[in-house]
Amino acid sequence: MANTGIEFVMPCLKSSWILIAALTGVVLLGACATVPETGRSQLLLVSPAQETQLGFEEFEKLKKTVPVSKDSAANARLQRVGQRIAAVAPLPNARWEFVLFDKPNEPNAFCLPGGKVGVYSGILPITQDDAGLATVIGHEVAHAVARHGAERMSEGLLIQLGGQLLEQATLGRSEASRAVLQQAYGIGSAVGVALPHSRGQELEADRLGVLYMARAGYEPREALAFWKRFAEYKNKQGGGKQVEFLSTHPLDDHRIRQIEGLLPQARMEYRKPGDVP
Repeated sequence: MANTGIEFVMPCLKSSWILIAALTGVVLLGACATVPETGRSQLLLVSPAQETQLGFEEFEKLKKTVPVSKDSAANARLQRVGQRIAAVAPLPNARWEFVLFDKPNEPNAFCLPGGKVGVYSGILPITQDDAGLATVIGHEVAHAVARHGAERMSEGLLIQLGGQLLEQATLGRSEASRAVLQQAYGIGSAVGVALPHSRGQELEADRLGVLYMARAGYEPREALAFWKRFAEYKNKQGGGKQVEFLSTHPLDDHRIRQIEGLLPQARMEYRKPGDVP
C-alpha cells in the first residue's frame, strides 16, 4: 500500500503541539524584564540571586588561576576609573571589585554579575588614558546592568529544552520527519537564534556605556577615539575583515556610527570632573 504521508504528518503535528505547549509553559514561568534606559523587553529564566552567585564564584576562580598584575600605577588607574563608573551605574546590591589581570597579549575586559570587573593588561595600550579605560569599563558594566549574561543563559536553556523535547517528540520517526520539525524550530541554527541577540547586546552595551562614562565625568567623544584605536589594532592583527552576519560582535564601522549618533544625548549628560561627587 502506498504511503500517503498522513501516517507521518498527524503524529508530527501532535508532537509539534506538545513541543509548543511545553516551551510556552517555560516562557510563561520566566520573568519578563525591561533593560534600563533602552526599554528593550527581555525574557529571563535566571534569577538575579542565581546570576550573582555564579558571578561571585567564577570571579574567585579566576583570581586563583589567572595572574594578577602588580603594576601599581595601572592598578590605581583601574580603581579610580572603576569606582567613578560604579557610582553612576544602576546595579543594585553590587559588591564592586576591579582586578587587573596580567595578560599582556590579550586585550579584553569583562564584568561578571554582582559588579565583578576584570581587565586584562593587554587592553591598556589601546585604552591609553582614563577616558579610554572608562569606555571599556562603562561598556562591560552595561552588560551587567542590562543582565545580558542572564539573557544569554536563558536563551541557552530554551534551546537546550527545545532540543530535548524535539528528541522526544520525534523519537522513532523517520529522518525526513525529524528534519521537518528541526527546520520549523531552528534547532542547531545558532546563526538564526543566538548570534543576532549577541550583536544587539553589544550595541546596547555601547549605548549604555557611553552614557555611564559621560555621567561619571569622562568626555563621551573619547569613546569614538578608543573604538577607532581598537579597530586599528584588530586590523593589524588580521582580524578586521570578519563578516558581520557570522560575528557575535558588530563590525567597527557599525559600532562607531551608532556611538556618533549617541553623542548629542551623551554630551547633554556629560558632567565635567569638577561636577562629579
